[in-house]
Amino acid sequence: MRDKKLADLPEGSENPLNAAVSTRDRSVVQMATDAVKHKQCKLAFQPVMQAHAPHGVAFYEGFIRVLDETGRVIPARDFMPQVENTPIGRELDCVALEMGLRTLARNPSIRLSINMSARSIGYARWSGVLDRFLKRDASVGERLILEISESSAMQVPDLVVDFMDRLQERGIAFALDDFGASNFSFRHFREFLFDAAKVDGQFIRGISDNPDNQALVRALIAVAREFEILVTAESVETQQDAAFLIANGVDCLQGFLFGAPSVTPPWKQEPHSKTGT
Repeated sequence: MRDKKLADLPEGSENPLNAAVSTRDRSVVQMATDAVKHKQCKLAFQPVMQAHAPHGVAFYEGFIRVLDETGRVIPARDFMPQVENTPIGRELDCVALEMGLRTLARNPSIRLSINMSARSIGYARWSGVLDRFLKRDASVGERLILEISESSAMQVPDLVVDFMDRLQERGIAFALDDFGASNFSFRHFREFLFDAAKVDGQFIRGISDNPDNQALVRALIAVAREFEILVTAESVETQQDAAFLIANGVDCLQGFLFGAPSVTPPWKQEPHSKTGT
């Protein structure tokens, strides 16, 4: 069998599969490094819709994108896992934050969420970018939402709690990303004081036909409600799923049903269809 052949390689020889993965990862890291160096990065914006009247855009999420050597736009899922825990991951967080703050400064009528890793909390350049923009216009912070994933928050929980406490005083809101996807303890809600939680898309896609996910999402919504946390459902792709989520109390909906992430700002395009179901 194939696995046996790999296992029978002479000691000291490199596993071909591991070698291929390692080569791919190095290539991805280099692509991201070159994109940052040559300023070949963009934000792709996706609307997050109000689940209830007036069914407008609650805010937009800005996703970091890089351009490869051919100019193709590469989504974060194709490079972030390889770079998240590297120095270039910190640089990408800085780039995303700076582009997001610049977008907010130029468009005073919108709110915008930006993803960040907890590893960037102590990164001097990241803090410097934020301070620079807030000194120019403090109101920008009041329209900024920082998204931190469950897994990232739990790496350094004490640091995250202190960080959130300091920045919430400056008007910045925080969203717990990928809610339900990892071992985030419910007791931590008392400590973190997130303003919002985004239920992970793996539980949302096809939820109208999945009793197990229905029960889980109802439980997640109930927990969030106990702590007065706004609930957003990610990866909403059908009207049936949207109808279930609205009936069960989510506050906002995000997904391809309302628009894919676009490097062309949606607020400069035609208005999105409303969520009424």
